Parts: sequence; C-alpha cells; structure tokens
Amino acid sequence: MTGTSEGVPGGNGGSEFQASCAAPHPTVDRIVMGHGSGGRMTHDLVAAVFVGAFADPALLAGDDGAVLDAGPPTPDARWVVSTDAHVVNPLFFAGGDIGRLAVCGTVNDVAMMGATPLWLTAGFLLEEGLPIETLRRVVASMRAAADEAGVRIVAGDTKVVQRGRADGLYVCTTGFGWLARGVNVGGARAAPGDVVLVSGAVGDHGIAVLSARGDLGFEADVRSDVAPVHRLAAAALAAGGHGVHTLRDPTRGGLATTLHEIAVQSNVGIVVSEARIPVRTEVRAACELLGLDPLHVACEGRMVAVVAADAAGSVLQAVRAVPGGEGAVVIGDVRATPARRVLMATPLGSHRILDALAGEILPRIC
Repeated sequence: MTGTSEGVPGGNGGSEFQASCAAPHPTVDRIVMGHGSGGRMTHDLVAAVFVGAFADPALLAGDDGAVLDAGPPTPDARWVVSTDAHVVNPLFFAGGDIGRLAVCGTVNDVAMMGATPLWLTAGFLLEEGLPIETLRRVVASMRAAADEAGVRIVAGDTKVVQRGRADGLYVCTTGFGWLARGVNVGGARAAPGDVVLVSGAVGDHGIAVLSARGDLGFEADVRSDVAPVHRLAAAALAAGGHGVHTLRDPTRGGLATTLHEIAVQSNVGIVVSEARIPVRTEVRAACELLGLDPLHVACEGRMVAVVAADAAGSVLQAVRAVPGGEGAVVIGDVRATPARRVLMATPLGSHRILDALAGEILPRIC
C-alpha cells in the first residue's frame, strides 16, 4: 500500500520494509501528503497501521505481489475474481463502516457466483487530513470482517490525495475464490417455473446510512445488514444442487433492480408478492417520510436466490438454518411472460411494474 507499488501495503520490493510498529511520524496524527510519497513516512504509516492488522505471510514478504501456494481442492475447479470500489458517507454507521463494507461486499460478489471466497487485495485512497485513528478503526474492522468470512488479505496499495478530493477514505478490493466444476449459477439461468426467495428484510443498509448522516430528520433504530453471505450461498447450493440457478446480493438499486437485472439477463418475467417481501417497520416508515421505495434501497447482507420449484423447500430450510438467513422467505416466481419485466402483485389483487432504480436517490451508500 505505497504510493509506488502493490504487494505489501507500502512495500517497494521489500528492501527496506520491516514488520515493526513504528509511529508514522512523532508529531503527525492525521494523514498528510507525505504519507503518500512512497518514502519513510509511507513505510512508517504502513508499519504502524496495516502490518499488525493484515499480518498475512504473503503480504509481509514485502514484494510487489503476493505468491499464493494454496490451490483449488480439485484439479477441475475454476477460479472466480471480482473487484469493487467502496465509498460511503459517513465512514461509520449503525451496524458497520467502510472497512466492513469493503470486505463483505467483495466476499459476497465472489460467493454469488457459487464460489468459495479465499483471498482479498485492498487499495486505500486516503484524503489529506484523515485522522490516523480513524484509519486504524477501519483497518481493524476489515481484519475482523475478513476473519469472520474466512478470507486472507494478501496484497494492497495506499495513495494519498489532497484535502477535499475524497470523502476521507475510499477502499477498493479485489476478491478471489474457487468454483467447483459442477456449480453453474448466473443471472442468465433463471427459468419459468423457478421460485424466488430472499434471505431477510430489505433496505436496512441504506436507511442506516441515511440515519447516520442525519438525512432522515429523525433517528431511525435501524442497523445496516452488512455481513458476509457466503455461508448462505453454500447452504443453498448444498441443499439445492443444480436446482440453484441464480444467486445475487441486492446492493445498489436494491431488490427491485436486482430482480430486473435477472429478468433481463434470462429474458423472463418475474412476479413477486408485495405482502411477502420482508421490510422492517422502521425502514418502511423512513422510506415513506422520504418518498422512497424500500425495494430500491440497498442491502449489504442479503441474498436473492432463484431456484427450481422442486428444490425451493430444501433450499429455504437450509438457508434459514444459517445465522443471517433466519428470515428467508419465498417472495415470487419466474414466468415466461412478460419477458424482461418484473411485476409486483399488490394486496388489492392488481399488479404494478417494479422497475429498476432510475437515477440516484441514495448517493454514496455502498
């Protein structure tokens, strides 16, 4: 995480890097431009903040890249890679922070391919003036989230930009995982007759962030759902096998946008029941106050699964048995028509089009 190279967060080939815990500068408690120089201040910042938290052998080698000796469990396994950039304001909110968001977001993207997440890399864009203690909190949160998800942070990079050119801190992560040969899930595999389920209440993350920003005008007792969902995905695949056709995490754009993406990719129609979609009372109230649709509000710890009808019962039972999936419910089904559309059945017996999010209503929430 240096201004010049990847590998160890701050390593220039490892020639001077020492895994010590030196203070970044005896009189500096905030990020200054010198921390991005690639010189002594960069190395001291890395040693003081990153090394203890991300003490992975591949990272501590101090080279420009990580040499990883772990291979897939079977010769015919395939690799999955996903990359993401994470911005959120404020950096900390009820239930999470940008560090936990960065780890979970990328772990979940790998898991939604049916893969087992293994490794992460992390790039940090730091704004001049950011308190170093804030950075320590974020890094510690990332370490805890990585441990929770069972992944290793093996390489990274750090850059510093001038004051006013970032929201304090941005994090970019890339995740790698292995995919067993027999697993084949994707947005284009939903088929008429399939059942759609979601692992829990939607909209929590977006409302938690808005509440932390003070944008609601009142305090909402809502915690972000940000969490790794790879165990939910693994349980669904173990129970449903080839009957699990699509896995998605409904992040930006919320559940509605996710369902719309699947309908378009698979050229099918999806019909969901408004009464079945779980939305917390507090989230619904906040959305009504702001004129938002909770189905357009981001989640960061939920899974949408599209599964064959004959596998739906076993998948639902398996997901409910995993922590974080206790609230899983069936919300609808897949049909041949109307192709590339999502409809929502209302309590009045009518249907309305549930479209993807148009424009930007909740900036910088994931």
